[in-house]
Amino acid sequence: MSGPSFREDFDALLAASRAGGAEITPLKLLALDGFAILFMNRLREGARRFHIPLVNTLLRRMQMMFFGIEIGNGVTLGAGVYFVHTLGTVLGGDAKIGARVRFFGNNTVGTAKENGYPVIGDDAMISCGARILGPVQIGAGAVIGANAVVLSDVPAGAVAVGIPARARTRGAP
Repeated sequence: MSGPSFREDFDALLAASRAGGAEITPLKLLALDGFAILFMNRLREGARRFHIPLVNTLLRRMQMMFFGIEIGNGVTLGAGVYFVHTLGTVLGGDAKIGARVRFFGNNTVGTAKENGYPVIGDDAMISCGARILGPVQIGAGAVIGANAVVLSDVPAGAVAVGIPARARTRGAP
């Protein structure tokens, strides 16, 4: 099964970059780290699909060396996943990341293989330093707060904060 196309990624990243009112051109988008990482990951997916392990390994090491991000071979990224800050981000194992999920840096998603892997729904936001560990479900549009450690499911549209993280509905005290 193949992932989203480069065009889908490009369009989703362009929309995400412009969401805050920024005047970003398509040419500037090509220069963003987030686009380069997603582009390299799509090339890695193709290398695995066509059984070219050397290309996959080389690109994975380049991602780690140049961008400080590690994305495991079994990780599935939806269209337009946006890495705002990449340094220290680890996506491990067989984690499933939905479309347009935003990562703000120094995140860990997944643990050891025997513990299972997270599934993150579309349009979620993973704030700085957040950890999502084990076989948890993060609902669509959920927000994981800075430095939260998520060990249980987070419903769609909720905000998870704390260590261990507790889900709260938006607007609740």
